[in-house]
Amino acid sequence: MAKRKDLNVGLVGYGFMGRTHSNAFLQAPRFFDTPYQPVLKALCARNPDRAKAFAENWGYQSVESDWRKLVERKDIDLIDIASPNDTHLEIAVAAAKAGKMVMCEKPLGRTAAEAKQMLDAVEKANVPNMVWYNYRRVPAVVLLKNLLDEGRFGRIFHYRSQFLQDWTISQDLPQGGEGLWRLDVTVAGSGVTGDLLAHNIDMAMYLNGPITEVTAMTETFIKERKHNLTGKVQPVGIDDASSFL
Repeated sequence: MAKRKDLNVGLVGYGFMGRTHSNAFLQAPRFFDTPYQPVLKALCARNPDRAKAFAENWGYQSVESDWRKLVERKDIDLIDIASPNDTHLEIAVAAAKAGKMVMCEKPLGRTAAEAKQMLDAVEKANVPNMVWYNYRRVPAVVLLKNLLDEGRFGRIFHYRSQFLQDWTISQDLPQGGEGLWRLDVTVAGSGVTGDLLAHNIDMAMYLNGPITEVTAMTETFIKERKHNLTGKVQPVGIDDASSFL
């Protein structure tokens, strides 16, 4: 096997997805014959003590507290964005302008307009880029995709999928702040539509092709929640359920 070329990774965010991405970078070259060897070069997060502990646990070589410094570093090839949704746009655009590869958690932006700006930035800079739609790589899905491409199933008339989670359904769960920013519309942009349904839509397009028409409805079951940052009970702006046809 040819010697792999180092790919220096700069990760922004150390939450659940930060851990997941770190594990993926470490495991990928063990499972696959990749031309690159991911190197966990730098972690960027706001809390220095927790960032240092995270970096030591996963093997990151350095820690930054300002993502702008991370983007400017000459020894970083790839910026991986695993931070809350309201940070994606600015980081991705800056990383693309700096000539870095860009990998970003979904949804790209809080709105279609934000996502379009990110797309335009990476295309203008002509840098490799990817959205973390991890379910595409599930072995059963890969097998299904291969069978579809081979024409084994003939013409597909119908596709149905569900993504079910119930951890946010408790009315006692607050919104906002660390771990619960997904319930704060100003940070998340949407609720299950961007967070969960995005996977279903991506899978439909991956397996069946482009979507041409849409009809949908959403519902917010819990209308008010206490906000962790203000301490006040505030209206909930995200959707708890989405039905998409």
